[in-house]
Amino acid sequence: MFPLKKILLPIDFSERCLGGARYAIPLVEHFHSELTLLHVISPMDYLSPEVQTFNEDRRKKASKELDDFLCAALNHLNTRRILREGDPAEVIADQAVQDRSDLIMMPTHGYSPFRRLLLGSTTSKVLHDTACAVWTGAHVAQGPPAEWIKLNHIVCAVDLGPHSASVLRWAAGLASEFKSRLTLLHVVPRLDSPGEGHYADEWRRRLLADASEEIAKVEQSAGIHVEAVVESGDVSKAVGVAVGRLNADLVVIGRGAADNSRLCTSAYGIIRESPCPVVSV
Repeated sequence: MFPLKKILLPIDFSERCLGGARYAIPLVEHFHSELTLLHVISPMDYLSPEVQTFNEDRRKKASKELDDFLCAALNHLNTRRILREGDPAEVIADQAVQDRSDLIMMPTHGYSPFRRLLLGSTTSKVLHDTACAVWTGAHVAQGPPAEWIKLNHIVCAVDLGPHSASVLRWAAGLASEFKSRLTLLHVVPRLDSPGEGHYADEWRRRLLADASEEIAKVEQSAGIHVEAVVESGDVSKAVGVAVGRLNADLVVIGRGAADNSRLCTSAYGIIRESPCPVVSV
């Protein structure tokens, strides 16, 4: 059984979080997961009676909002509702450790021309500092399309680094659960060469051949053989374009570092550019 026993869903009661919850519900139903709704407030530290009263009012309001959040929609699920105080990113990371969460689901700030430049500080910190898989999506305010939970097609985008085999195994496990088509995607960052004509073409062929050889090694290490696609160009944009062309429902990417806990620069770009949700493992 693919391990998604515990799913952590941080919420701030925004439209984005409503959309994120609608993505979470079918996953929780499929895996019979424990779903934890976590809301974090940052109280003011001043010790005046007025501030203490203000903080207490905020807690009461937040507690009621948390209790009411999608109450009917989540009633049939194994759901916990937790209200904590502190820095949101630090509390989310701590809660994930306490619960031994298998997946954190967090929407990004959206995809407008300005917002696509940033993921939002809390989401970025959680992606950077947590060890468990993190689901993100830039287009989640409206919730998932009806066919999303079928996960007909999963794309696993790898950088061919040492973590790539474990990323592929994770993606293959999820694909097996949903009987999804799985495609392995790698982007060669650049195919520029100092020559022209025949020499440039030969250079490009050599780089693509080298990438294919490395992909075969990743598949052998993972013990999995899947359809593979090699693209070239700017990594973030090329992944986004390929994912759209392949009509993928989900992208799985790696952390991109030896300690498996820190997200590489291109991964942020992939999350921003992807037309579908992304899981970073």
